[in-house]
Amino acid sequence: MTHPSDKPVSILFVCLGNICRSPAAEGILRQMAVNGGVAHRLRIDSAGIGGWHVGDLPDRRMRRHAARHGYELTSRARQFETDDFGRFDLIIGMDNENVADLRRKARTDDDRRKIHCMTEFLTRHPQQLTVPDPYYGGDADFELVVELLEDACAELLRREIGVRS
Repeated sequence: MTHPSDKPVSILFVCLGNICRSPAAEGILRQMAVNGGVAHRLRIDSAGIGGWHVGDLPDRRMRRHAARHGYELTSRARQFETDDFGRFDLIIGMDNENVADLRRKARTDDDRRKIHCMTEFLTRHPQQLTVPDPYYGGDADFELVVELLEDACAELLRREIGVRS
Protein backbone atom coordinates (compact mmCIF):
# COMPACT_ATOMS: atom_id res chain seq x y z
CA MET A 1 0.00 0.00 0.00
CA THR A 2 2.96 2.36 0.22
CA HIS A 3 2.50 5.54 -1.84
CA PRO A 4 5.14 7.73 -3.52
CA SER A 5 6.55 10.21 -1.01
CA ASP A 6 5.94 13.28 -3.20
CA LYS A 7 2.14 13.12 -2.80
CA PRO A 8 0.55 13.08 0.65
CA VAL A 9 -1.44 9.97 1.48
CA SER A 10 -5.04 10.88 2.27
CA ILE A 11 -6.79 8.72 4.87
CA LEU A 12 -10.40 8.91 6.00
CA PHE A 13 -11.49 7.05 9.14
CA VAL A 14 -15.18 6.15 9.35
CA CYS A 15 -17.38 4.97 12.22
CA LEU A 16 -21.10 5.18 12.90
CA GLY A 17 -21.51 8.72 14.26
CA ASN A 18 -18.00 10.25 14.04
CA ILE A 19 -17.81 11.09 17.75
CA CYS A 20 -15.83 8.17 19.25
CA ARG A 21 -13.73 5.81 17.16
CA SER A 22 -13.04 7.65 13.92
CA PRO A 23 -12.11 11.02 15.46
CA ALA A 24 -9.90 9.14 17.93
CA ALA A 25 -8.16 7.36 15.03
CA GLU A 26 -7.76 10.71 13.29
CA GLY A 27 -6.21 12.33 16.38
CA ILE A 28 -3.97 9.38 17.18
CA LEU A 29 -2.60 9.03 13.65
CA ARG A 30 -2.14 12.79 13.37
CA GLN A 31 -0.07 12.89 16.60
CA MET A 32 1.97 9.84 15.57
CA ALA A 33 2.72 11.52 12.24
CA VAL A 34 3.81 14.72 14.00
CA ASN A 35 5.99 12.73 16.40
CA GLY A 36 7.53 10.87 13.45
CA GLY A 37 8.17 14.09 11.50
CA VAL A 38 5.93 12.99 8.61
CA ALA A 39 2.76 15.02 9.16
CA HIS A 40 3.37 16.75 5.82
CA ARG A 41 3.05 13.35 4.10
CA LEU A 42 -0.46 12.65 5.37
CA ARG A 43 -3.91 14.19 5.03
CA ILE A 44 -6.17 12.76 7.71
CA ASP A 45 -9.89 13.19 8.32
CA SER A 46 -12.82 11.31 9.84
CA ALA A 47 -16.53 10.95 9.12
CA GLY A 48 -19.60 9.09 10.28
CA ILE A 49 -22.01 6.89 8.37
CA GLY A 50 -24.89 8.77 10.00
CA GLY A 51 -25.38 12.49 10.41
CA TRP A 52 -26.75 12.60 13.96
CA HIS A 53 -23.73 14.39 15.43
CA VAL A 54 -22.67 16.69 12.57
CA GLY A 55 -20.76 19.66 14.00
CA ASP A 56 -20.19 18.07 17.42
CA LEU A 57 -16.84 17.58 19.09
CA PRO A 58 -15.85 13.99 19.85
CA ASP A 59 -17.58 12.38 22.82
CA ARG A 60 -16.19 13.85 26.07
CA ARG A 61 -15.33 10.36 27.38
CA MET A 62 -13.34 9.63 24.21
CA ARG A 63 -11.54 12.97 24.53
CA ARG A 64 -10.72 12.22 28.16
CA HIS A 65 -9.27 8.76 27.45
CA ALA A 66 -7.34 9.99 24.41
CA ALA A 67 -5.88 12.85 26.49
CA ARG A 68 -4.60 10.33 29.05
CA HIS A 69 -2.52 8.88 26.22
CA GLY A 70 -1.34 12.27 24.96
CA TYR A 71 -3.82 12.84 22.12
CA GLU A 72 -5.99 15.89 21.64
CA LEU A 73 -9.25 15.30 19.74
CA THR A 74 -10.54 18.55 18.28
CA SER A 75 -12.23 17.63 15.00
CA ARG A 76 -15.92 18.24 14.41
CA ALA A 77 -18.21 15.43 13.32
CA ARG A 78 -19.28 15.24 9.71
CA GLN A 79 -21.17 12.70 7.67
CA PHE A 80 -19.50 10.53 5.03
CA GLU A 81 -20.19 11.73 1.48
CA THR A 82 -19.93 9.67 -1.68
CA ASP A 83 -17.52 12.31 -3.01
CA ASP A 84 -15.10 11.23 -0.26
CA PHE A 85 -14.15 8.31 -2.52
CA GLY A 86 -12.58 10.83 -4.88
CA ARG A 87 -10.85 12.76 -2.10
CA PHE A 88 -9.14 9.94 -0.19
CA ASP A 89 -6.64 7.18 -0.97
CA LEU A 90 -7.77 4.99 1.93
CA ILE A 91 -11.17 4.84 3.60
CA ILE A 92 -11.00 2.84 6.80
CA GLY A 93 -14.10 1.62 8.65
CA MET A 94 -13.91 0.75 12.32
CA ASP A 95 -16.04 -2.38 12.15
CA ASN A 96 -17.58 -4.78 9.65
CA GLU A 97 -20.88 -2.90 9.62
CA ASN A 98 -19.12 0.38 8.73
CA VAL A 99 -17.19 -1.43 5.99
CA ALA A 100 -20.41 -2.95 4.61
CA ASP A 101 -22.07 0.49 4.61
CA LEU A 102 -19.09 1.97 2.77
CA ARG A 103 -19.15 -0.83 0.18
CA ARG A 104 -22.84 -0.12 -0.47
CA LYS A 105 -21.99 3.53 -1.09
CA ALA A 106 -19.07 2.72 -3.40
CA ARG A 107 -19.75 3.53 -7.05
CA THR A 108 -16.85 1.77 -8.75
CA ASP A 109 -14.27 -0.96 -8.24
CA ASP A 110 -11.72 1.79 -7.58
CA ASP A 111 -13.93 3.07 -4.75
CA ARG A 112 -14.22 -0.45 -3.30
CA ARG A 113 -10.43 -0.97 -3.40
CA LYS A 114 -9.98 2.05 -1.09
CA ILE A 115 -12.13 0.51 1.66
CA HIS A 116 -10.42 -1.30 4.54
CA CYS A 117 -11.29 -2.34 8.08
CA MET A 118 -9.16 -0.89 10.86
CA THR A 119 -8.53 -4.38 12.22
CA GLU A 120 -6.45 -5.15 9.10
CA PHE A 121 -3.74 -2.99 10.68
CA LEU A 122 -3.72 -4.54 14.16
CA THR A 123 -0.43 -6.21 15.07
CA ARG A 124 -0.64 -6.63 18.86
CA HIS A 125 -4.34 -7.55 19.06
CA PRO A 126 -4.87 -10.28 16.44
CA GLN A 127 -7.91 -11.63 18.31
CA GLN A 128 -9.86 -8.40 17.70
CA LEU A 129 -12.22 -8.67 14.75
CA THR A 130 -13.54 -5.14 15.20
CA VAL A 131 -12.84 -1.85 16.91
CA PRO A 132 -15.94 -1.97 19.14
CA ASP A 133 -18.15 1.07 19.57
CA PRO A 134 -17.63 2.27 23.17
CA TYR A 135 -20.56 4.73 23.13
CA TYR A 136 -22.84 2.70 25.44
CA GLY A 137 -19.96 1.29 27.47
CA GLY A 138 -17.77 2.39 30.32
CA ASP A 139 -14.19 3.47 30.90
CA ALA A 140 -12.74 0.07 30.01
CA ASP A 141 -14.45 0.19 26.61
CA PHE A 142 -13.01 3.62 25.77
CA GLU A 143 -9.58 2.56 26.98
CA LEU A 144 -9.69 -0.56 24.78
CA VAL A 145 -10.55 1.57 21.75
CA VAL A 146 -7.58 3.88 22.36
CA GLU A 147 -5.24 0.89 22.74
CA LEU A 148 -6.56 -0.76 19.56
CA LEU A 149 -6.29 2.47 17.60
CA GLU A 150 -2.73 3.08 18.80
CA ASP A 151 -1.80 -0.40 17.57
CA ALA A 152 -3.53 -0.04 14.19
CA CYS A 153 -2.37 3.54 13.56
CA ALA A 154 1.26 2.62 14.24
CA GLU A 155 1.05 -0.15 11.64
CA LEU A 156 -0.83 2.06 9.20
CA LEU A 157 1.91 4.68 9.49
CA ARG A 158 4.57 2.02 8.98
CA ARG A 159 2.86 0.56 5.90
CA GLU A 160 1.88 3.80 4.23
CA ILE A 161 4.82 6.05 5.07
CA GLY A 162 7.48 3.60 6.23
CA VAL A 163 7.80 5.17 9.68
CA ARG A 164 7.93 3.31 12.96
CA SER A 165 6.20 5.28 15.70
